[in-house]
Amino acid sequence: MAEKKLIYGNHAMVEGVISAGCRFFAGYPITPQNEIPELMSIRMNEEDGVFLQTESEIAAINMLFGAAAAGKRAMTSSSSPGISLMQEGISYIAGSDIPVLIVNIVRGGPGLGNIAPAQSDYFQSTRGGGHGDYYTITLAPNSVQELYEFPKTGFELAEKYRNPVLILADGLLGQMMEPVEFNFEPVDPKSLPEPEWALSGCKGRERRVVRSYDLRPGKLEEWNWRRYEKYQKVIAQEQRYEENYCDNADLIMVAYGTCARVSEATVKIAREKGYKIGLFRPITLWPFPQKKMTELAKKTKHFLVIEMSLGQMIEDVKLYTECRSQIHFHGRPGGGVPTPIEILNKIETILGGKK
Repeated sequence: MAEKKLIYGNHAMVEGVISAGCRFFAGYPITPQNEIPELMSIRMNEEDGVFLQTESEIAAINMLFGAAAAGKRAMTSSSSPGISLMQEGISYIAGSDIPVLIVNIVRGGPGLGNIAPAQSDYFQSTRGGGHGDYYTITLAPNSVQELYEFPKTGFELAEKYRNPVLILADGLLGQMMEPVEFNFEPVDPKSLPEPEWALSGCKGRERRVVRSYDLRPGKLEEWNWRRYEKYQKVIAQEQRYEENYCDNADLIMVAYGTCARVSEATVKIAREKGYKIGLFRPITLWPFPQKKMTELAKKTKHFLVIEMSLGQMIEDVKLYTECRSQIHFHGRPGGGVPTPIEILNKIETILGGKK
């Protein structure tokens, strides 16, 4: 039986990263993710890894680029404004086809905002965030258990597609405590094969080059079209989601992260009151689970999007329901967290039970 511990979300993330075979971390402090670099400074030392508290988030993402280009599993973490500072580096990493893991424990914004949980980094996470044509595979956990499990998934996806992967979790998940089952065998980094593109010294072989540009006429366009083909494969193969009571629902809530947790409670209350309510939780925010969303829209009249923002994921819901359904929204920006009763009131208004 797997070991089980009561643990903070941010600490679970650290243990998941270590268990996934990562031995390089570079980052800079910012609330509410500070427990990640704090514990990482201890665990990397225990595991004979590398921990670097850098002078800035810009330095951190570029050190990550270097470590990953050498073929090592490497990660960084930050919170919203810090992730903004990393965007140029993330674009370079995507343009160089380098696999890295980036963790964003989201806080309120825009600007410096506050340290309360939010989901207002959705656009930044799912639309690339930096300059150029690229996408970042984005995973959205909704529990401390998934904060532990998703780093392994993230590294596997990053290496499969040679692409940055972002784990997007709000500050509430990072700070809460839950029992976590350590349910997979730790990866020994020495057992990982060296990637064929890694810059590990070229003695006895042809040199390798990792770069994000090609100044020859037409070559950069060719590179971008190859990445486009890669992104189409990701879209076709990696759409992940969870659904509850969606088959016969008059209204389906769409939510991720903490909002999905709150919505689970709302489903129970609403069904006890006789409402046929379902819940659709995207696990990959990019690629968004568009195929299933389109299928659901063929038989469901109402969708209620719940976000801790002014409404960002709602644009994807509107896009992939293809104008077949009525799309409603309940949002709490700037650190506000919706409650089941708030959401139930919205549902009753939509379905005619309350004016």
